[in-house]
Amino acid sequence: MSELPFRPFESALDHDRSLAQLRAALDGADDGELFLERRRAEALVLDDGRIRTASYDATEGFGLRAVRGEVTGYAHSSELSEAAIARASKTVRLAVGDGGGVMAPPPSGTNHKLYTDADPIAGHAFGVKVDILREIDAYARALDPRVVQVTATVAASCQEVAILRPEGGLVTDIRPMTRVTVSVIVEDAGRREAGSASGGGRFVLDGLLQPEDWQGKAREALRIALVNLRAEAAPAGVMDIVLGPGWPGILLHEAIGHGLEGDFNRKGSSAFAGLMGQRIAAPGVTVLDDGTIPDRRGSISVDDEGTPSGKNVLIEDGILVGYMQDRQNARLMGVEPTGNGRRESHAHAPMPRMTNTYMLGGDVAPGDIVADLKDGIWATGFGGGQVDITNGKFVFSCTEAYRVKDGKVGAPVKGATLIGDGATALQQIRAIGNDMALDPGMGNCGKQGQWVPVGVGQPTIMIGGLTVGGSGS
Repeated sequence: MSELPFRPFESALDHDRSLAQLRAALDGADDGELFLERRRAEALVLDDGRIRTASYDATEGFGLRAVRGEVTGYAHSSELSEAAIARASKTVRLAVGDGGGVMAPPPSGTNHKLYTDADPIAGHAFGVKVDILREIDAYARALDPRVVQVTATVAASCQEVAILRPEGGLVTDIRPMTRVTVSVIVEDAGRREAGSASGGGRFVLDGLLQPEDWQGKAREALRIALVNLRAEAAPAGVMDIVLGPGWPGILLHEAIGHGLEGDFNRKGSSAFAGLMGQRIAAPGVTVLDDGTIPDRRGSISVDDEGTPSGKNVLIEDGILVGYMQDRQNARLMGVEPTGNGRRESHAHAPMPRMTNTYMLGGDVAPGDIVADLKDGIWATGFGGGQVDITNGKFVFSCTEAYRVKDGKVGAPVKGATLIGDGATALQQIRAIGNDMALDPGMGNCGKQGQWVPVGVGQPTIMIGGLTVGGSGS
């Protein structure tokens, strides 16, 4: 495994010849770049006392893009060679045609680094990680005799990118990522339930491998599992919902965030298309997408087009004020790029994507919000969900939720799903807590087959009139 920084123009490629090939490919185009990448990833999974997975993957390659108007030509290869770039150049030229475009100005430069460039994989020996996984297993089992299975994961990766622009600019970024996850299954009187806790970010593994960190995750996973062990069937019907802080912001991310990405709005397929400057949320609702938070999972020093990441206000006091943009959509919509051009890897073209998307806090104590809930659900944990971008309709499953009547928290409920649409939910926010929190660092976002790491966050909020799907009455 190489410990050297990724320097493709000092090894496999010649800078000047690669730049000449890029300029030839983009002759007559509006925009484009040569994106080079090296990625390494390691994952160790201990399941039921045994190492189930010990994987190490290493990939490298390039993607060459030419943009003209709404058309994009893209070619990629895992072979870093001038011959491969020459072949890719001929392919993307087919999209540009005879040209006639005017090259967009380059991204502004930045020296701001949001995370370390240390290799998170090399920091700890393989055997050390295995020993810690075994310690996690033993610790979780010792917490409660009802624990019958433990799964623990240590994962680390490092993505190194270099982006060559036709005007000659070269942007580089080294992006670490780490994560530790602890899941437990408990059994009592023949009933089994699960709980999980995870977290990480763009930093080395040191902190995550300390007992005070993974022991906290093990206790939280057990707590959730034991809550679910005594959960009752969720009720069904239309009712008010209180969402807890932090990770429940995943509902905001899916139901609202995707609808505020520039490409959906340029094409008119978003439920929020054409509503710039109009009220789309209740007063007090302010939503940002912020890729500039140091060490966060969704943060990027520069996006995958070379634009510095931004702190972008999307909704301000209920008014739609911005979309997330890559360079192509920004140009076609007559606005500035926002640093949201992201791609899964060199094999994918960039598109507008979220980074860390969150709602700002209000001035209400979270306990008062729950106390004001007359008949509904208090949801503090979420699993998977689905959303239709065209109308904002969503379905989300709760992993931890409680029945509330007359402001009193009752039994936990199992099987609750929240059903609604983002546009209506925004208007029905009735209270905003003063406890805004970001998630612990475990989110991934899918769009058009591409997956990128993201962050979410929100304070405790109350939403009126959501449909709860459940098995009870």
